[in-house]
Amino acid sequence: MNRRKFLEQSTQLSVAAGAFAQSIEIRAINHVRKSANEKIVIGVIGCNNMGNGIMNHALNQPNVECAAICDIDTNICNKRADEVMRKQGKRPQLYGDFRKLLENKDIDAVIIATPDHWHCLPMVEACRAGKDVYVEKPLANSIGECNVMVKAARRYNRVVQVGQQQRSGEHWQSAMQFIHSGSIGTLRKVHSWANFNYAIGSRIVPDEPVPAHIDFNQWLGPAPLRTYNRTRHHGSWRFFWDYGGGLMTDWGAHLLDIALWAKNIKTPPLSVAASGGNFYSPDFAHEAFDTLSVMYQLPDYTISWEQTAGTQNGPYGRSYGLAFIGNDATLVIDRGGWELFPEIDKGGYKVPAIPKRSGKETHEEHVKNWLECIRTRKETNCPIENGRLVALYAHAGNIALRTNSRLEWNETAQSFGKNEAANALITPTYRAPWEFPKI
Repeated sequence: MNRRKFLEQSTQLSVAAGAFAQSIEIRAINHVRKSANEKIVIGVIGCNNMGNGIMNHALNQPNVECAAICDIDTNICNKRADEVMRKQGKRPQLYGDFRKLLENKDIDAVIIATPDHWHCLPMVEACRAGKDVYVEKPLANSIGECNVMVKAARRYNRVVQVGQQQRSGEHWQSAMQFIHSGSIGTLRKVHSWANFNYAIGSRIVPDEPVPAHIDFNQWLGPAPLRTYNRTRHHGSWRFFWDYGGGLMTDWGAHLLDIALWAKNIKTPPLSVAASGGNFYSPDFAHEAFDTLSVMYQLPDYTISWEQTAGTQNGPYGRSYGLAFIGNDATLVIDRGGWELFPEIDKGGYKVPAIPKRSGKETHEEHVKNWLECIRTRKETNCPIENGRLVALYAHAGNIALRTNSRLEWNETAQSFGKNEAANALITPTYRAPWEFPKI
C-alpha cells in the first residue's frame, strides 16, 4: 500500500471511530424508556451490604430484572448470584471489573454501592455508556470527584438518584412542610449529631496476605497502593481518608441533607470551622476523627454537627438526629419519627402541642422513586446536584479539622481561596493506570 492510500484509509478509520463514539454519546443522551411498563434491567456494582439491600428493593418492584453483578470478592459475588437466582429464576452474569459490566448492552441502569473512593469512576462511565444510576451516599470521596460526576450526569442526560433516602420518607417530608409553613417560627439554628460505637473502627491487627477470593488491587483502584489489612477493608474502610470520611460523610450526608432542606439551601456555607480529633483509644485502627464538632455559617441561620464515636447516647435520648430550633418551638427528628417541643410564653405554649409523628426506614420508597423516574425521565427525589452539595458540606467539615482552618468555599473558583492545604484535599491524585475522568 502506498503512503497516500494508507493516509486516506487511516483518515477514514479515524472519522468512522469518531462518528461511532459520537453515536454512543447521542444514544446515551437521547435514550428514553419506551413505556411506563417496560422492564428495567439493572446491574449492581458492589453487592456486599448496601448494594445488596438496594438491589433487593429494586427486585421487589414489578418489571425489574437483575442481569449482572460486579464485585471484587468472588465469595460475595457468587452468594448474591445464588440469591438472585432464587428470587427471579434467572442467574445474573458475574463480573470482577465494572467496565465489563457496563459493556453489557442489555443493562438499562446500575446501582453503585462500592466504597466511597470507587463511586466516581463507575458512575461517570455508566453515564457515558447510557445507563441511569443509583449511587450511594456520600456522592464521592472528594469534592472534585463530585463535580465531575455532576458534569457527567448532565452531559449524558442520565437519571441519577443519590442514596440519601430520607428525601423519600413521608415523615421527613411532613417535618419539612411543617417547618416551611412557619409553624416553629423563625428557624435560627439546626443541631445535628450522630454517635455510634462502630465508628471507632476495628482493633489494630497486623497485615496479612490478601485472601484468595479478593482482588485487592482492583479494590484499591485509584487509591494509593498498600498492603492488605482487614481493618481497612470490609466493614472498616470508611474510617481511612483514602476510602471514606468517617461519620462525617456517612451519617453527616444524611443529616446535613435535612438541615439544608429546612431552608431549601442550594449554596455552600459562608464559612466552616471545626474542632476535635482522635481521642477514644490508640488501640483502634482509624484515621477519620472519632470526636468532631463542626459549625456552618449560613446567611440567616447556623448548622452544627456533633459526633462522638464509641458512644451511643445523644440529645433528646437519641444516638442520632436533628433539632430545628425556632423562635416558637423546636422540632426533633430521627428515622423513628419527629416531635415538637413548643416554647412557653406567659404560661402557655407559643404554638399548639401536637402528637409525635412516627416514621420508618425509607430505602424502598427511594428505590421506587428512582425506577419511576427512569421510566418518566423526571427528576429524582435526590438529584445529583443535591448529593454534590451535601457532600461538599460534609467534606468541608473534615477538611477544616484536617487543616486546622476556618474555611470559606469559593464556588466560582471551586476552591478554598488561598488556603493551599485545604485546596490540596479537594481532588485526589489517581493511581496509575486509573485516570481522573474528564467530561
